[in-house]
Amino acid sequence: MPVTGDVKAVDASQPGDSQVQVYAVAPRDGATPNEVVDGFLESMTSDDSDFRTTRQYLTKRASSDWKPGALTTVLASAPNRSDRPVHDSDRSTNEVTYTLTGEEVATVDGQNAYQPLAPTDYSQTLNLVRQKGPDGSEWRIDRVPDGLVLGQSDFKRLYRSVNKFYFATGRTEAQSTLVADPVYIRNRTDPATGMDTVTQAVRSLLRGPTDWLRPVVASRFPAGTGLRKGVTSLTPDDRNVLKVPLNKKVDGAGQRSCRMMASQVLFTLRDLTSARVEQVELQRSDGSALCVLGADQAEEYAPDGSSGGSDSQYFVDAKGHVERIPGSTRGSGEPQPVAGPFGSGSLRVSAVGVSRDEQSAAALSQNKDALYTASLATAGELGPPVVTSRADKAGDRLTAPSWDSRGDLWVADRDPDNPRLLRLADGTGKPEEVTVPILDGSRITALRLSSDGVRIALLLTLGDRTTLQIGRIERQGPQGKEQVSVVDLRHAAPQLADVTAMSWSGGSRLVVVGKEEGGVQQVRYVQADGSTPSSGVLPGVNQVRAIAAADDEQLPLMADTVGDGIVKLLPGDNWQTVLKEGSALVYPG
Repeated sequence: MPVTGDVKAVDASQPGDSQVQVYAVAPRDGATPNEVVDGFLESMTSDDSDFRTTRQYLTKRASSDWKPGALTTVLASAPNRSDRPVHDSDRSTNEVTYTLTGEEVATVDGQNAYQPLAPTDYSQTLNLVRQKGPDGSEWRIDRVPDGLVLGQSDFKRLYRSVNKFYFATGRTEAQSTLVADPVYIRNRTDPATGMDTVTQAVRSLLRGPTDWLRPVVASRFPAGTGLRKGVTSLTPDDRNVLKVPLNKKVDGAGQRSCRMMASQVLFTLRDLTSARVEQVELQRSDGSALCVLGADQAEEYAPDGSSGGSDSQYFVDAKGHVERIPGSTRGSGEPQPVAGPFGSGSLRVSAVGVSRDEQSAAALSQNKDALYTASLATAGELGPPVVTSRADKAGDRLTAPSWDSRGDLWVADRDPDNPRLLRLADGTGKPEEVTVPILDGSRITALRLSSDGVRIALLLTLGDRTTLQIGRIERQGPQGKEQVSVVDLRHAAPQLADVTAMSWSGGSRLVVVGKEEGGVQQVRYVQADGSTPSSGVLPGVNQVRAIAAADDEQLPLMADTVGDGIVKLLPGDNWQTVLKEGSALVYPG
């Protein structure tokens, strides 16, 4: 303990170990209004059961009305209160008001869904009254906004990102695949429900998908399914088997449906527990087993690319031909020309996109005015271009193509006079324009489809600024004749003033290259909901032009750089040069 030196005020919201536990302290007898407000704000950052101690700062009526789970407001730092009440108190005053201010950067709603915000001014008031207490008069808060107000560091300490999983709609039973739906839940026991982290995740899963994802996914759990009454803790046994007691809604479910339900639980909990859950047993309301599913058996429903996905990489060599780096080499195998016209034909290409089954590819001409498709499995002649652009400048023509998990090919035309987002069904169909809600003057400068096929990442440029947006892909009508649109765009990296490259990296994560306002280029991870993982910033690398990540997060991250060529980054390692000559490296998709 220091005995000399200056005394400095310390913000209660300091970055720290997520395992640190904060205990709420009840208001002391005779607490001043300042102390009541400060105690209330600090108590919100604790693991106080049912916010019992936190409510002691409120009047009885305010305590019964306050709903801490309705909304969590995240500020850049801990909320500031006015130094003194808006209405200064004296002996004859029994009511005072304080103003809370800060910079609001995000919210978490009642569904646990995270919503990033462009930094905006936050201002709310707390009204205090003097009331009669057991030991005389005391100050208590009688008007308070619903929800919690937390600084960013306290939020990261108290909450963690969890992917719930639901099935993509519009597919046959044989094509069923899981889609990640990210939410934020409490790190340990939730004060409002008393549930541990695993139980909170399962409960959130049973409540259904978040509003943003709901139109394109569905749960196999019947509507109204919940945990059996009184269940507040789900703990895997010593064999890593998790038993999930459910209510009557599932009692009549068939084995196929039950196995799909169990797979949703298994994938939701996959990264949540220190020891992996190896088996899930869903139980009927009477405690009997409905079905049992092992982790290996759940792989048939795995999110696209998360299990058994391709680990090959493709790039454009110095001669403008497409080459492949074989899989299982961690990005260090000997490159080989691909079969077909892209590997040995006369066309020189500038960018390539490979279908997820690695049977087909699409490539841009060197001046980016034409998109061609060809087989990677057999030799053959190159056909006419499937899409062309009439823009005057190469930078205003076609983007690099991307394939979704249904086998459809996507590309954008950046022509200022005719900007379009196009989809080619099965990679061979007639280009169809896809509606997308972008602002007038904005244009798509890059795109990438998620492995689940229900989300698209877009780089949108307006003036001299480029932002990363995630859109939901909705399909209306029978399969093969559906009308496709991109809707409900949302910012995925609002903290970056300019984004130059991006790629999906797993079910709900992207890797992006960009700059903060006035900053230097950096490579970092972001979540699809716009939140930033605590370990999001990656080792620096110079002048990145493009980035490529696999659906399997254990495969190397690849970057196309100016000067160093193509480089790779393995987990826990530093960037290493793979190819001095070559560009536009991609994984399938």
